[in-house]
Formats: sequence, structure tokens, C-alpha cells
Amino acid sequence: QVQVVQSGGGVVQAGGSLRLSCTASGSAFSINAMGWYRQAPGKQRELVAAMRPSGSTNYADSVKGRFTISRANAKNTVYLQMNSLKPEDTAVYYCNADVLLPTLATRDYWGQGTQVTVSS
Repeated sequence: QVQVVQSGGGVVQAGGSLRLSCTASGSAFSINAMGWYRQAPGKQRELVAAMRPSGSTNYADSVKGRFTISRANAKNTVYLQMNSLKPEDTAVYYCNADVLLPTLATRDYWGQGTQVTVSS
């Protein structure tokens, strides 16, 4: 069983910054990738940023140059530093862990979600 716990978020004015944290824990799994998704009201959930164990990253075009995904030395913890926030970044942000189980099956695990609100 894998648990994904995230923290951070809140309310900030446009141009401000916030940082999200996420840790995947449990037993007998390895990480394929960890990342952040967001879902705004009335919209589909979209990828914001992701990182693989190799350190390679990818970002949504809308956040490039403003958001940075990073990890702790323990590769099952990732952060999302969000700078120059815009009102359109307002959404519920979810941490995702794409894991490889001992059965060699892969599975997605999700954090509980955290609200990020950017006021204009």
C-alpha cells in the first residue's frame, strides 16, 4: 500500500509565491515518476509538472519559467515552487505518484488535494 500526503497551498495575491510538498510512503514500491496536477472548476485535471528518478522534468507550457519541481534526497518527496502566480493558476492541486509494485504492475496514487487561490 502506498500513501501520498501533500501539504502547502493557500491564498496569495497575484505575483506572489507558494510552495507545495508531497511524500509517497509505504512498502515495497519504486517510483516511476512523481508530479503535480491541477483541476480548476469546470475544467479537466491537467499536468502541471513531473519529475522522473533520473531528474528529468516536464512542465505545462502555462507554467514554464514560473514553477519549479524539485525533490529531496529521498526521491519519494517532491516540491512545487510556484512563483509569479496568476489568477488563472487558481485550482486544486494534486500530487501524483506513478509507482512500480512488486508484481511489476504500475499504479497511480494521488494525494488528497490542496486548494491554491490567487487573487487579482
